[in-house]
Amino acid sequence: MTADQTFNVTGMTCQGCANTVQKAALRIPGVQSAFAVPDKNSLLITAAREVSVDEVAAVLADYSKYRVEGAGEKGFWSDKFVWSRSGFNTLNCLIGCSIGDFGMIIYLQAFHPQVSMAVQMVLAIITGLFTSVTLETVLLRIREKFSLRYALQTAFSMSFISMVAMELAMNTTDFMITGGKAAFADPGYWLALVAAMVAGFLFPWPYNYYKLKKFNKACH
Repeated sequence: MTADQTFNVTGMTCQGCANTVQKAALRIPGVQSAFAVPDKNSLLITAAREVSVDEVAAVLADYSKYRVEGAGEKGFWSDKFVWSRSGFNTLNCLIGCSIGDFGMIIYLQAFHPQVSMAVQMVLAIITGLFTSVTLETVLLRIREKFSLRYALQTAFSMSFISMVAMELAMNTTDFMITGGKAAFADPGYWLALVAAMVAGFLFPWPYNYYKLKKFNKACH
């Protein structure tokens, strides 16, 4: 007697991922066929017995990007793998935002000091968002072999809210400590820069965890 079972497997982004998941599932004793659908994060298996969620998770344990919903029955906010992955995603986002953000502030204060602080902050946020999306687009082109258009669309859709939150946290922290002035000779400025980047990392991290855990969507 055979029965069909469906499992929710996140982390699949292409048919190659689906093939990997299918081959792994076929190693489970009793499984006769396996069919994965990346767009739906689903794995349909036909087996001669009931297969547990943890069995599916075990054969996918060697592939860190795939996660089986329900395996181990972890609490929503206690998944170390998701915290680690979302932290790495947030770090990539921070690098992209920082390049444009602080680059714009340095440029304006060096060559256009007459520009008001409010305008500097707005331009820094806009530039930071641009460089963050650009970095993600390049990474998707290299890592996932996406077309330029699809890579750009994906970069925008991943988590624009997270990038905005990061920019606001960074600029608010910088302004509260230094008043927005880039005083390179002052050690206090560099300490403030570190504080701003730490705030920019920590503020959106829980949101990125939530998006990744619940919807398998990431900021970078």
